[in-house]
Amino acid sequence: MNITILFAVIAGIAIVWHIVLGAMIVNELMKRKQKIQFIIIKLMLPIYANRYKKITLEETGKVGSLFYQYVISANGALVFALAAIISKVA
Repeated sequence: MNITILFAVIAGIAIVWHIVLGAMIVNELMKRKQKIQFIIIKLMLPIYANRYKKITLEETGKVGSLFYQYVISANGALVFALAAIISKVA
C-alpha cells in the first residue's frame, strides 16, 4: 500500500471521528439543558466543545473525555493530511 494513501485514510478516519465526537458533545450539552443553535452548528462546535469542557470540569472536577478526543482527532487529521501531502510531493 502506498504511504500517501495510508496517511490519507488515517486522516479521513480522524475527520469522521471528529464529526461523531462533535455530535456527541452537542448531545451531552442538550442533556444538560444547554441552548444549541443548529443553524450555525459548524461554526459553533469549537465553542460547544469549550462549553462541554467547562461544564464537565465544574461537575466532576476533571474534563470530560469527549473533549480530549475532540481535540486529538482534529490535530490527528491535520497531521496525517499534511503527512499525505508531503509524502505525495516527496
